[in-house]
Amino acid sequence: MAARLLVIMVFVVGLLAAGLGVPLALANASASQQDLFTRRLSDTTFFASSAERPLTEADTAQLEASLRRYDEVYGDAVLVLDSDGDLVAASRTPAPVLDADATERVTLALARHPSEPYPLLMPWDDRPLVLAEPVLADTEVRGAVVTISSTAAVRADELRVWSLVAAAALLALGLGVLVALPVVRWILRPVQRLDEGTGRVAAAVLAGAAPEPVSDGSGPPELRRLSASFDAMAETVTQAYSAQRAFVADASHQLRNPLTALRLRLSNLDGRVDAGAEEDQIAALEEAERLSTLLDGLLALARAERSAPVTTVDVDAGVDDRLDAWRPLAEHTGLTLDREGRAGLRATGPAGVVETVLDAVLDNAVKFTPAGGRVTVALGATATHVEIAVRDTGPGLEPEELERATDRFWRSPRQINTEGSGLGLAIAARTVELGGGNLDLALPPGGGLRVVARLPRA
Repeated sequence: MAARLLVIMVFVVGLLAAGLGVPLALANASASQQDLFTRRLSDTTFFASSAERPLTEADTAQLEASLRRYDEVYGDAVLVLDSDGDLVAASRTPAPVLDADATERVTLALARHPSEPYPLLMPWDDRPLVLAEPVLADTEVRGAVVTISSTAAVRADELRVWSLVAAAALLALGLGVLVALPVVRWILRPVQRLDEGTGRVAAAVLAGAAPEPVSDGSGPPELRRLSASFDAMAETVTQAYSAQRAFVADASHQLRNPLTALRLRLSNLDGRVDAGAEEDQIAALEEAERLSTLLDGLLALARAERSAPVTTVDVDAGVDDRLDAWRPLAEHTGLTLDREGRAGLRATGPAGVVETVLDAVLDNAVKFTPAGGRVTVALGATATHVEIAVRDTGPGLEPEELERATDRFWRSPRQINTEGSGLGLAIAARTVELGGGNLDLALPPGGGLRVVARLPRA
């Protein structure tokens, strides 16, 4: 945008320079040419009046001497022709040859027509200025005088003026750029701060921190108001987001106590309800357990969305701890839980990020992988990130479902009746993002699902 504004301003300055310089150069060229035409017309008229007697008496010796003297002083050739157009006297030997334009002017002069002004000569037009005036005796045309004047001096003056105009235009463009640069920067500074601040504000809002203001009081009034409005909007969104988080956390925490009491009361009814109501009691206990799991997930999500300090984490320790915790359940369900890849890796992220991610991902892997399957945790690293990949041999997801799998409360339609809240991958993704990493889902060859958590390498 800065380049476009600068081009527009330079274009305007260029138009202004051309609008002033070109007419000035043309006016100067026209004045110089008119001055030359007037002086040479006066000289041609003088020689036409001086040639009347020599032509009448057929004695041109004195006239030729005068013509040669004029040619020596001014460097312009002069020819005297009789009424038939034949050469009578000349300032040079041999006499210059007349071109078609000069011949036409001689014909007009012999017909008693005065010389017409030339159109404007450009610096690259090296044609001479040819004037022809009739020699009159009373009303009779006795001949014509032709002057052939070089336009080199006029063209040199025009070229000098055009060069000055071009130099002035370039100088004006340079000054225009120098003046326009700070003006463009001043105009676009609020826009640049908005562009740079949008990402920071979004990250701050998601992290629950106060966003850094983008308005610094600079720029045009309209853009200053826009920046102030953006800051107000960011503050409002931050407050709303914080209130939402606080509500989720508080509501989840407050509901746990009555839910626990409800579960105890339902459990105390064992053996005390009619046989026909036992199924309803069991169903109520299952729903209470499901609700308890959902509240636990909401509390975990609220904690995951809360900004936490980033620290260095021991990837091996976190992976070994979670594998030891999940291996009994995996073996109980007939699964093989393996670890492979590199060791001794360290990453940066919130405290407990490895454990949180593996708990969420392994829970899904163990839950959806059929007996006899395999769940593999592989560790790897790139130049900038540590990768923790969990691969299972379960049913996996449809390709179009991969992008939605980390949404809150989202569950595949094929697994809608499976126990769970749909918050596990959302919690894992949010926890990794707080550490500056990302969570990717892929469908590996051979089936199943591969979830890769990437964390910045320490």
